[in-house]
Amino acid sequence: MSGIAESRAALAHPMIAVPTHDELVEQLFVRDLKLFVGQTLEPAQQKIAAQIAPAIAASGSNSPVDDLRLRMQSFESFTTWLSLKRESQRQLWAAVEDCVERQADQLEALAAVDAPKGTLTLDPDFVAPDYITRGDIHLMPGGNAHDDGSVLQGAVMDRGGAVYMLGRNGGMLNDLRGHTAMAHLLTVAPDINPGRILDMGCGIGTSTVPAAACFPEAEVHGIDVGASMLRYAHARAEHLGAAIHFSQQSAERTTFPDASFDVVYSCVVLHETSPEAAINILAESRRLLRPGGIAIHLEVPLLHTLGDIWQELSSELEAQFNNEPNWRGALTADYGQLMRAAGFTEIRTGYQATAFNGRSALRKFGDTSDGVFRSWFVTSGRA
Repeated sequence: MSGIAESRAALAHPMIAVPTHDELVEQLFVRDLKLFVGQTLEPAQQKIAAQIAPAIAASGSNSPVDDLRLRMQSFESFTTWLSLKRESQRQLWAAVEDCVERQADQLEALAAVDAPKGTLTLDPDFVAPDYITRGDIHLMPGGNAHDDGSVLQGAVMDRGGAVYMLGRNGGMLNDLRGHTAMAHLLTVAPDINPGRILDMGCGIGTSTVPAAACFPEAEVHGIDVGASMLRYAHARAEHLGAAIHFSQQSAERTTFPDASFDVVYSCVVLHETSPEAAINILAESRRLLRPGGIAIHLEVPLLHTLGDIWQELSSELEAQFNNEPNWRGALTADYGQLMRAAGFTEIRTGYQATAFNGRSALRKFGDTSDGVFRSWFVTSGRA
């Protein structure tokens, strides 16, 4: 027991599940398998697709992406890649779940924080939207809204997120996106001193704590649809010394009054919703802002224009094989137009350089992505 306690002390925060030697080896194997699938097998498939694409274009096909997929399926390497892509994700969650379930009692005890700085409000009658419940997003068993009255689903997401992101999203804290959102806020409004901040779709709070760290005097709120996620987020934030108010709500329509926040933001939420929900979330972020307030919506830096046949096929495969419900819609949306339609002004769309610390980060924002994990797509606007 003392060894585990010492290991916890050495980690980013006490709530994250600590693997045994064998569990860590298994998780590292899955990490390396995912690297092999993404960095060796996938580029090889892209090269094959590049050789096939000219013939499809010359044929005048009305469904070039479908034709490419049909032709690619004749290659055993393509079907093997897809199988390994899905199976490596399934193995990730299986390895992490074993680690978390072994420590269930410890994690529940740690979640019982005495004299918390923040608050947690759950709604026993809350019904999660169907785009969350119809499939297990990222193939995580139970999905984002699963709740058994414990913190375990949140703990699975936390440990699994570090492995899933291969440590590139802030190591065990998984907080680079939150820091990047704050860096963008300070890029466009360097003198801002917000009184109230809201993180929409906060999950386990990895993007929420950076707001509290960046603006310690602000009242910070985080909302999500998953009760287990929020229980874990609350405990995690408390152990990190952040006073955050978490509540179970849909980002499409919250219970907060009009014009009640100075900053409203989301991190990689829109691609896990639906086209209609994304529009509603942007409109809700506008409703919640005080005059002059700023909304920031951060997404993966993979936006592309229609016409790249491999990118389009890759997007379809990501949506299907990793249960990403709005992947294609979110990556091809005209966010400038969507923000205008929601009523924002001073709209910006582009790429914010990844930040390890929102307050002291390089405030680099522009039209060009530096690549995955080196920059994030951001759209922002003022009320």
